[in-house]
Amino acid sequence: MNETRRRGRTPAVTDRDIRRVARTLLVEQGPDAITLRAIARDLGVTAPALYRHYESRDDLVEAVRRDICADLTVELAAAGAGLPDDAATQFFAVFRAFRQWALAHAREFTLVFASPLGAGATSAMQQFGEPVGRIFLGAAGRLLTDYDVVTPPTEHIPPELRDDLTRFQADLVRAAADSGQKFPAEKLDLGVAYVMIQSWARLYGHVTLEVFGNYPLPVSHPDLLFDATLADIGRIIGLAQ
Repeated sequence: MNETRRRGRTPAVTDRDIRRVARTLLVEQGPDAITLRAIARDLGVTAPALYRHYESRDDLVEAVRRDICADLTVELAAAGAGLPDDAATQFFAVFRAFRQWALAHAREFTLVFASPLGAGATSAMQQFGEPVGRIFLGAAGRLLTDYDVVTPPTEHIPPELRDDLTRFQADLVRAAADSGQKFPAEKLDLGVAYVMIQSWARLYGHVTLEVFGNYPLPVSHPDLLFDATLADIGRIIGLAQ
């Protein structure tokens, strides 16, 4: 009998094994299926054996989330390949790639972008210093560098939002500096921060409705509807789409 199969011997499992099984459970059954008991059963070990690798389920889920974000980052970074090397074209290519990834990976999207945060976890877009956030930040920074983006004057921004937007400005500048991004901080006024938040909310909301099939009416040509949303955002900020 093989030594590793001898009765009473606990099979050796690695961190990679645990995350692989957790990711499979996520894809096949959804976020709630990620439990230490289910993973242990699949790997042929007891649930306590997994605590040598992760302190809790939340700790494991956060590790899976980071893996998903790393994969998504690779896809978004390649989004503009083969397209004109133009800031606006590349900017909108990132959003199209994000939508395509979300539609193809609905349960991963749910975990990362549409689930309550576990203890100590942060969403991929909550911190622009994370890999996924840096892709969007880099695309936005290049757009601001190469184009004169149209934004509302400060007096048109609701006063109640200005403190939040000021903090958002500081977070963006800090994330750009920490990651070495060439982000034109001098162009990041409250109007730009306001437009960035609104644009992300529209695009994220659109993708979420589509992923979960929650459009308020049947849509025969969802690609055209998404492109129309991008075109509208482009018009608002003074870009031809």
